[in-house]
Amino acid sequence: MTFLIDTYLPWFGDLLELGGPILGLILLLAFAMWWLLFERAYYLVRDFPQELDGAKRQWSMRSDRRSWFAEKHRAQLLGGIASRLTQNFSLINTLIKVCPLLGLLGTVLGMLEVFDALAATGSNNPRSMASGVSKATVSTLAGMVVAIVGLLAASLGERRAAALRENLPTHFPQTEGSQNA
Repeated sequence: MTFLIDTYLPWFGDLLELGGPILGLILLLAFAMWWLLFERAYYLVRDFPQELDGAKRQWSMRSDRRSWFAEKHRAQLLGGIASRLTQNFSLINTLIKVCPLLGLLGTVLGMLEVFDALAATGSNNPRSMASGVSKATVSTLAGMVVAIVGLLAASLGERRAAALRENLPTHFPQTEGSQNA
């Protein structure tokens, strides 16, 4: 694995070396978060309209739209689609919240490395402290950048999903004189 990174992405290997093991974990979480965000975007753009059309066809084929059973069927259609609209956003938000905490952990580990270098050399030699300071700053920066960018992307996705969810009842009209759901 390191051969592939050194051959094709040498800057990536250098970055991982600068940031320490915590940076690798932050990048893994960033990858998982972006995978989930792209999945949500794909669902909202491609799968949701198809799913909505199928549910509308199912509702339009129903002859009875006023009975209690019709209302329950309508609620089931709306509830199923609404729950799939907001799927995975809580996991995405959790990953966003964990990234700065991991950056803070990297800061603490980097500072411990600085203090170890101070204790080992007995002086404040900048060369002995550079590695620890690097791990402290790079991991903090990575955690914050991943969290901020992820927060913006998740916010856009959640707003779009909320707008679509709000308009769901208009796609399933009831007949005159029926009860509102």
